[in-house]
Amino acid sequence: MHFLTLDELSIDDIYEVLHQAEALKKHKPLPRPDLYAVNLFFENSTRTKCSFEMAQRKLGMNVLSFDAGTASISKGESLYDTVKTLEAIGVDVAVIRHSEERYFDALKDKVSTSLINGGDGMGHHPSQCMLDLLTIYQEFGGFKGLNVTIAGDIRHSRVARSNTYALKRLGANVSFSGPVAWRDPEMEEISFIEMDQAVQESDVVMLLRVQHERHAFGENFTKEAYHNQYGLTVEREKKMKKNSIIMHPAPVNRGVEIADVLVECDRSRIFKQMKNGVITRMAMLQYVLAKREETKHELIN
Repeated sequence: MHFLTLDELSIDDIYEVLHQAEALKKHKPLPRPDLYAVNLFFENSTRTKCSFEMAQRKLGMNVLSFDAGTASISKGESLYDTVKTLEAIGVDVAVIRHSEERYFDALKDKVSTSLINGGDGMGHHPSQCMLDLLTIYQEFGGFKGLNVTIAGDIRHSRVARSNTYALKRLGANVSFSGPVAWRDPEMEEISFIEMDQAVQESDVVMLLRVQHERHAFGENFTKEAYHNQYGLTVEREKKMKKNSIIMHPAPVNRGVEIADVLVECDRSRIFKQMKNGVITRMAMLQYVLAKREETKHELIN
């Protein structure tokens, strides 16, 4: 059993993980020292990597250390052989972040170690999506009829892709906002609105990081110009609906996507998202492990 994209989960499965995450706030799980996890991150990460490790340790799992810079993959070993090696030594779950989109297609049917996608290129980010869904669910009690605007670097964002499809399946109305040049041609069916319209109509304004590593600001497109035209300024925040919230997957470029003073304002749920990241990833791990054990039981019988 793997957890690779939300597209592969039913609506009931998504709610099962959300409810399990909520339950984990109240009930400490039984430790699982018989299980081993490893986090293979081939792209930089703070929140995802650390919260997965925190989640694994809170579940009482053994966590193997892994440094991509010193691993044999730097000698030319394939990702497949790396995972097969970890499988051979007894790893139960591997969380992987990789720059190649859908890297997991070459692994999922060939390894018994359960895989959790920690982010694949500009493709999918299921754990970020799940913690975002949990944050919205806690605020509004559901998704149907909510107006959600995802604003910013749409083309380069796996967060935008994962959240858009999941939210639409759950009944939310999703719009995009941001520079025309950063629209995603694969999601042309999603309407684009100006940021001034978005702040007035949206229940959730989900800002995206400008991904400097994937492109650069042009000479005529400064950070200040981006903030004034496409960012959440102090003036725009004042026009937001009474109970609407601000979200951002982080890391935040303060003064670019969002004004510095708004990062921790009353509307902001940015650090709540990070806090939710641990219980959500605990729930994801429990979901995968439960399905894994069900499969083993079926094979024995």
